[in-house]
Amino acid sequence: MTVTLTKTNFTAGELSLDMLGRGDLTAYANGAMKLRNVFISPVGGVSRRAGLRHVDKARGPGRLIAFEFNTEQTYLLVLTDRHVDVYANSIKVADFNAPWNLEQLKQISWTQTADTLLVVHPEVPPRKITRTSHSSWQMVDWVFYEKDGVIQQPYHKFADDDVTLQPSAASGTVTLTASAPVFLAGHVGMRFRLQQKEVLITVVDSPTTATAEVKQGLVNTTANQDWEEQALSPLRGWPVSVCFHQDRMVIGGTRDLPNRLWMSKSSDLFNFDLGEGLDDEAIEFALLSDQVNAIRAVFSGRHLQVFTSGAEWMVSGDPLTPAKIQLVRQTRIGSPVDRVVPPRDVDGATLYVSRNGKDLREFLFADVEQAYQSTDLAMLAKHLMVAPVDLDYDSGRRLFHVVMGDGTLGTVTVYRAEKVTAWTLHNTLGAFKALAVVEDDVYVLVERNGHTHIERFDETLSLDAALEGDSPTAKTVWSGLDHLEGVRVRILADGGALEDATVSNGAVTLWEEASHVQIGLPYTHEIEPLPPVVQTATGSAPGTIVRLVKAHFRLLDTKALHIDTGRGLTPIPFRRFGRQAFDAAPPPFSGDVQIRAIGWKRDAFQPLWRVRQDVPLPCTILAVATEMKIAD
Repeated sequence: MTVTLTKTNFTAGELSLDMLGRGDLTAYANGAMKLRNVFISPVGGVSRRAGLRHVDKARGPGRLIAFEFNTEQTYLLVLTDRHVDVYANSIKVADFNAPWNLEQLKQISWTQTADTLLVVHPEVPPRKITRTSHSSWQMVDWVFYEKDGVIQQPYHKFADDDVTLQPSAASGTVTLTASAPVFLAGHVGMRFRLQQKEVLITVVDSPTTATAEVKQGLVNTTANQDWEEQALSPLRGWPVSVCFHQDRMVIGGTRDLPNRLWMSKSSDLFNFDLGEGLDDEAIEFALLSDQVNAIRAVFSGRHLQVFTSGAEWMVSGDPLTPAKIQLVRQTRIGSPVDRVVPPRDVDGATLYVSRNGKDLREFLFADVEQAYQSTDLAMLAKHLMVAPVDLDYDSGRRLFHVVMGDGTLGTVTVYRAEKVTAWTLHNTLGAFKALAVVEDDVYVLVERNGHTHIERFDETLSLDAALEGDSPTAKTVWSGLDHLEGVRVRILADGGALEDATVSNGAVTLWEEASHVQIGLPYTHEIEPLPPVVQTATGSAPGTIVRLVKAHFRLLDTKALHIDTGRGLTPIPFRRFGRQAFDAAPPPFSGDVQIRAIGWKRDAFQPLWRVRQDVPLPCTILAVATEMKIAD
């Protein structure tokens, strides 16, 4: 019996092998066994991924942060061991020292407002990075609002509720006496509040006594349980996460208060005065439940969303006020605790990584239930999720990139309106370490041969760590390749000729002269379909023996296509479709090509055909029709 199956799209992406028995699912028809180094279009086609353009050598591994000053000026901040480098349009414009070491960079969190970036880490005083001009940037400590010597910062009582403090006087320099051990050497320089009046600790005499300078006249000199100390300090730790929501700054957790939230006064971002609980005053509360809820991220979406080590929460109130605020736990997934992987917004949903590192969850508000749900977008491609360390969303191309702990890069094509969630996996001669989307550009940190490089996806390139050059007169020697010193590279000359060469003294020598070159590291893209599921008179049980007769590929702007139907990779000769000279660049081809095959397939894990090529030329497959014979 002869049958023809038509694959019209790849919108289910690469699927796990445990899906091989689910030929009844729509995802099976639209999925593939392997999709490597390709991007899937939201409408279904699959293309060789863009190459990576070399931008600069980084000082070392670290994190990438996008900074948008306005619609015309965007920047890339490269954070490495105790340093920040600033790039605009792939050119470094500034650099300055930073307090975070390499290990601490895993736990930093950040948020931006106007020309200011706030960066926090639970062991390092929070910093404010400000752009003063295109090439001038500064970093300073946070400064909370101060009036008449009183600092309006978050406070908390770390001692038991029944512990009292008694001042020796109401003004001047006083002695504070505690009813239980309270004072530590680290309290020197910190502020306490006694019945809402501030004092500054100057000397710690013992665990129960300290000397303080009164900043506000104290209410009285009696022992009182109404006292607290500043919540953010070297002794108690610093913020874990931060964001802006409804014109308030939100601090989510500290080292010693991991489940506590603070919200600043409305329109006064560094003022955390609780006052009398008026609508515009600051808000403070803890996340209390039957499980640990160490805050890992706070995110401003439809509501204020709080991601903790054990659950996800919704903070509602329109607007948020001390009297109207409501806190409700939504789901119980949890977020990683050994690193910060920032949640991202995708069409109104918040995508985040689960605590076990195996799920990419979509935190989405369901109007029917009036609650959030956490759907796992990686359910059908679990083998690709390997302890993610970074992620970001390229909204223009609808590509959600996830940097994995093993150095690979997973990409999900997300088009929720059409229920498209399609995974692919990318690798390079090295390891992906960090990622950031700056406007329409996707930057990555890549570790190669012991060095860290800043690179950018570029649709005009089909090689990695690549540079291109032009010369008014053809030549053989091309330089400027110091970042690839001693490395064997691939050369695409004048759009068609291919050579391999080793970089020496930052240059390569071609066999023949060329006026335009693209030089970089090759990568191989692979496309393998799932085994066909054919309905016969006896059903579609496993074990059906099939033979591929021929396959039709519908292509778009493709310059190279290497197909294997069981007899090895066969390049499709696109030059025959045009009239170009033999050594000229191949023309882009759009249309249908056909390849015939022989031989029966008995191994269910072997595809009927596959595409595998490292030729640095465009390749886009829109659809595939396979004509097969089925054994009786």
